[in-house]
Amino acid sequence: MDESYQDYINRVARLTLPSACAMQLQSIQHSPKFADGKPTSFPGYSVITPLAGEDTANDNFYRQIETLQRQISQQLGADFFIPLPPASFHFTLADLIWDESYRQAVAANPKFDEELRQQVAASFQQYHAESSNQSLAWQLWGLVTRPRAIMACLVPKDQESYQSVVKLRRALYQNAGLIGLGIEQQYDLTAHITLGYFNNIPDSLNRDRLCIVLSQINDRLVESELPEFIIQQAQLRKFENMTQYDREADWAVVEFGG
Repeated sequence: MDESYQDYINRVARLTLPSACAMQLQSIQHSPKFADGKPTSFPGYSVITPLAGEDTANDNFYRQIETLQRQISQQLGADFFIPLPPASFHFTLADLIWDESYRQAVAANPKFDEELRQQVAASFQQYHAESSNQSLAWQLWGLVTRPRAIMACLVPKDQESYQSVVKLRRALYQNAGLIGLGIEQQYDLTAHITLGYFNNIPDSLNRDRLCIVLSQINDRLVESELPEFIIQQAQLRKFENMTQYDREADWAVVEFGG
């Protein structure tokens, strides 16, 4: 179950502090989602916003995110940090199933993909019936380090924008049909856009310097005015790896603000 609006704000604020960065950097490791700088097979499904390359409403926002990614890449180097293609940037609204769990589900049930799409559509319909139809506004908060990745973290502009995403997640994770397919909530919501993954971690890595670099970027963000991120759609997408997210025209969509 996702936390309250204020608890979410407080937790994300702590994640961007230098002390949190220093702690996370002690346990960073190579991401198995990439090998020799190239994406490995990592299939599954998620509910996400449209990819940056298709999301013209957020062009200004994604240009800022791409600038952040470029700054990180220049500081860290290609052998250490693998940047994701900017056109694939997105906000994951709900993780559904991935990697070995997905492979096992498909092996056990040849109709798994079809049934998952039907159940997600049912969850979207339920959400529509219970929610107001308005665009949701989020804002960039800062860079956050994870064990295998660096991401740009977001906070809601208002409580309604947060609660609407939580309601959508609830409609998915409490759907008995999806639960029957093995879908369950495994993570609290931490709204983010993944910028890239760690590749080779050198023994000589200066973690203190890296923390300073990321903290300085966060300090500059605090002093700037970044465009808002507007959620206009939630889409079911199937991914083959961490750079490729596909959907068919008839797959379920939630429309916000229109």
